[in-house]
Amino acid sequence: MPAQDALLRAPASYQKKPGKLELTATHLQWTPDSASAPSVRIRAVDMATLFCSKPGAPAVRLKLNVFHAPSDGGHFFTFTSPRADEERENFKRELSTIIARNRASTTPAPSPSPTKPRSVVGAAAPGTPTPAPPDSLSQADFALRKTVILKHPELAQLHRALVISGQISEAEFWEGREHLLLAEARAAGQKRGKAGPLLELRPSAGDDGVIKITPQRIADIFDAFPVVARAHMENVPHKLSEEQFWKRYFSSRLFNAHRASIRTAAAQHVVKDDAIFDAYLEPEDDQLEPRRPHAGGIDVFLDLGATREDHGETGNDPDVTMQPGKQRAVLPLIRRFNEHSERLLTSALGDLPPAKRRRVDTGDAPDDPYSEIDIADLHDESTALGIALEMKDQQRYFEARSSNNKGDAAATVDLAAIIRQTRVELGDWSTHLSQMRLDKHAAEEALKGMTESVSARMGNKSRKNDIPDAVLRDMTTAHNATNEFLRQFWGAIYPQAAEGGQVLAPLTTPAQKKEKAGKMAAYLGNTHDKVDALAQQADAAGGDSGKVRVALQPMLDAVDRALDYFYNHFNQPVAAKKSLVR
Repeated sequence: MPAQDALLRAPASYQKKPGKLELTATHLQWTPDSASAPSVRIRAVDMATLFCSKPGAPAVRLKLNVFHAPSDGGHFFTFTSPRADEERENFKRELSTIIARNRASTTPAPSPSPTKPRSVVGAAAPGTPTPAPPDSLSQADFALRKTVILKHPELAQLHRALVISGQISEAEFWEGREHLLLAEARAAGQKRGKAGPLLELRPSAGDDGVIKITPQRIADIFDAFPVVARAHMENVPHKLSEEQFWKRYFSSRLFNAHRASIRTAAAQHVVKDDAIFDAYLEPEDDQLEPRRPHAGGIDVFLDLGATREDHGETGNDPDVTMQPGKQRAVLPLIRRFNEHSERLLTSALGDLPPAKRRRVDTGDAPDDPYSEIDIADLHDESTALGIALEMKDQQRYFEARSSNNKGDAAATVDLAAIIRQTRVELGDWSTHLSQMRLDKHAAEEALKGMTESVSARMGNKSRKNDIPDAVLRDMTTAHNATNEFLRQFWGAIYPQAAEGGQVLAPLTTPAQKKEKAGKMAAYLGNTHDKVDALAQQADAAGGDSGKVRVALQPMLDAVDRALDYFYNHFNQPVAAKKSLVR
């Protein structure tokens, strides 16, 4: 592709491989650094949804899903240049325009008639079959939505009552809930790391001293003890079979040296000599300097000997905690813990180059070592200086203040009189204390108030619910459905930015706003009738209909406010208003 055809271009990695990401008028393509031809090429007409990492995240990522794609989880691109955030925003802006155009070109689902909205008091039956994914939704996105619904029972009930019943479309239901999909996608994309505990091979309870070996356990042994992997490679299957190798290993001195607990002299005499495994024994790493030096140097803030030259000879020995190798018997175990921790950190960070392990910019001194321990939360917040006040005759104002201060300073204070008055007031403090009496009526009133408060709390806990369970479930369903209609209504009037970074096609034209708002207003128009039906249902079941109305009154107020705004904002005729609002 000619270089002039690219609208945007930025360094980015794909599947942990460095490369270059380019956007043209017709395609989005990624080319690895080691190749001249792009290995990933996505047509603009196939772009469906877009996700972005949160601002300030360690990795600046962008995920793009396409229509009719296999369940591969989408395409992830990680921007790697120093201007990663800016470049990601540029790609996000252009891709959002393309996705909005693709969504606008799709045929919307037919909306129900505003005069006959469906009832949402009763939810769909639990046995309703799961629908197949729409043609415009990939298998990966459909599986992701299904997983979120299965994890949230209340959301699944609302989905059955509104989407499966055909009152709103699938896309409308998920507008504003992109953060749930993004969180689930992140959780599914995480890889399980290595186990944190140190590998300890011991018999399980009830196995009569038998150590069970599995392929995963063998891999862990080879990773923790490379000498065992070398012994296995050199002796199996030429000299020993697989079974003989592990039997002799667990009865050898080499296995006793690899145990996590401190070895005792008695345990070392129990093991037998083994000509094969004894050849792989290494002397104990109990010297002052470790056998395997730390790769990459020691951090200056963790090096206990970094400030040794700052202390002169005083004749005093260092404290026992600062004397290396004071107990040489524990040095091998400590160093084994250190090596295990280093392996865990290496596996968590991966094989990323140092450039991709982003650091906080230190401003004028990027090489300042103190920037590593500088915590922004411990800095004082800079207070605003405020707005400068412009005054007339400022000099006269300050002269008046200075004259007042001089007058106050001239006034003398009689300290002796103050001391004498204080002595007189505190002279009979013991007599006043013995004559003090507590008001019995006040104490009784306080005790009575506390007793009534406790009785009221206990009465609320033991009081029987006046609303039957079936009516309460229908009230919850109706309340959740009405809240969803209100959310859809106000989202059409005032579209908000989606959480989690997914870009949605906004309803920009007045016709689109009016169509969706009218559809939601048609559903909201029957809310009062639904509340009346619930109150009658409560009376028939022996409940209190008044409490039903009181509980749902805030919802009715919100519905009335939304309908009033709709008819006043879109200039609907009065006849249409009366047909929907009681």
